[in-house]
Amino acid sequence: MDVEANTSSASAADKIKSRSNASLAERSIAHGENDILGGENVDQVLAAKMTLINDAIDEIGFTPHHWKLFCLNGFGYAVDSLILLIQSIISTQAGYEFQPGFSTGLTIAVYVGMLVGAIFWGFSADIVGRRFAFNVSLFVSAVFTIVAGASPSWIVLGLFICLSAFGAGGNLVLDTTVFLEYLPSQNQWLLTLMAAWWGLGQLIAGLFAWAFLPNYSCADAASCTYDNNMGWRYVWYTSGAFVFVLSILRITIIRLEETPKFLLSEGKDEDALRVLRNIADKYQRPCSLTLERLQACGMTSQRRTTAARMAERLIDPREVIFHFKGLYATRKMALSTTLVWFSWLLIGLAYPLYNVFLPSYLASRGAQFGDSSQYVTWRNYAINNTCSIFGPVLAGFMCRSPWFWGRRGTMIIGALVTMIFFFCYTQVRTESENVGFTCAISFCLNIYYGTLYAYTPEVFPSAHRGTGNGVAIGFNRIMGIVSAIVAHFADTKTAVPIYICAALYIVMALVSAVLPFEPYGRRSS
Repeated sequence: MDVEANTSSASAADKIKSRSNASLAERSIAHGENDILGGENVDQVLAAKMTLINDAIDEIGFTPHHWKLFCLNGFGYAVDSLILLIQSIISTQAGYEFQPGFSTGLTIAVYVGMLVGAIFWGFSADIVGRRFAFNVSLFVSAVFTIVAGASPSWIVLGLFICLSAFGAGGNLVLDTTVFLEYLPSQNQWLLTLMAAWWGLGQLIAGLFAWAFLPNYSCADAASCTYDNNMGWRYVWYTSGAFVFVLSILRITIIRLEETPKFLLSEGKDEDALRVLRNIADKYQRPCSLTLERLQACGMTSQRRTTAARMAERLIDPREVIFHFKGLYATRKMALSTTLVWFSWLLIGLAYPLYNVFLPSYLASRGAQFGDSSQYVTWRNYAINNTCSIFGPVLAGFMCRSPWFWGRRGTMIIGALVTMIFFFCYTQVRTESENVGFTCAISFCLNIYYGTLYAYTPEVFPSAHRGTGNGVAIGFNRIMGIVSAIVAHFADTKTAVPIYICAALYIVMALVSAVLPFEPYGRRSS
């Protein structure tokens, strides 16, 4: 009888405790009504804890730690655009030397590398964490970028470009994820501003081309040798050295700890709190969150234990399925995920058609205007890429203003204005018009692109953010491969790609208008 009474008493106590935890979780969720995914709660305990973590991050506020992250994560943006554009910049001169059978092979190689990198690093970020990819990916890219300059053949060059892009493209998945998961909610607009680093990478690529190609390049395939065509190799060596310096800065300026939101999703409440307390103590900011408050919401499963277990999870297909299901947990989340991925598919076709093949188009336009010299071509290219830096800067301020309807409104405006300039560009008749309109397109295009980069991680749940980001950018890379194949069989020196791009931006604006979530004034999970 005593045993039965004790058992009954324990059972009752457990039920009371369970109801109490559920009540705490519900109150925390109610307090987090302003969270973007606040009404889409699947795991109430995790949602309640995320609300408390968001409150703590807001309480600590913006610190020098966040400025360091802004720059260090921005390096990834710069390197991604740098590697992407360098292969298109040097492909003509490398082609003169190697005389390949498939002219756009390097473009396919860079997009394949970025596709595999985005998928691999994206999935691994949700399984083994963000920190490893953040520290390693730029170094991987730097090594193969340097080695690419010494390539003895077209195939070997394509291989090293692919491996370099594997690091750069995978790194890009983590840039927005890591920065967002440390950001106070009132500063989330900085995620859009960070895309200015993308334009800086383009500018650096253009400056390297301007510095080396006009002076160290052969004139045509008939006269081309290793010795009189070193310019494209110098571009790779210099770019690789630049990326290597950035990779060293990443591990010396800041010792990145795992993001508190990832630790929370792994059931490591104590570690998540420790990371936040370290930042608060270092910069003398308040942090009133306690472990007791986190644990009072209930317990989430601690899914990661040993290194061997992490390796098992990395190759376990059930892990992939788990994270995909998390992105489609509710009808509204499923619609959002699908539309975001579709947006990346569209920009993945439009962007390469215009930007990756812009050098050949600029050269052909220059020939019409009476000056097709490499100096003028790469000068114009550098000027064009300088303008692309300021598109995300304007987008960042538009995103934080109610006058432009938040992120979705900024993307709609960016896409429609870009479309108008694309149509206008087909009527260019002078050199000054050529430079002016390409600069305007680069500026406006990056209003949309920069905002999409920021919007994507904001509307994904933190436990599945790496997967969602990785697949989104993966779709982008797939369409880059398609555009390279199309370019091989089509004439990119005509205005046809411009018309196609303009039409695609109309569709992008329509998709932006029906996206179900608006992050303006709300917090990411």
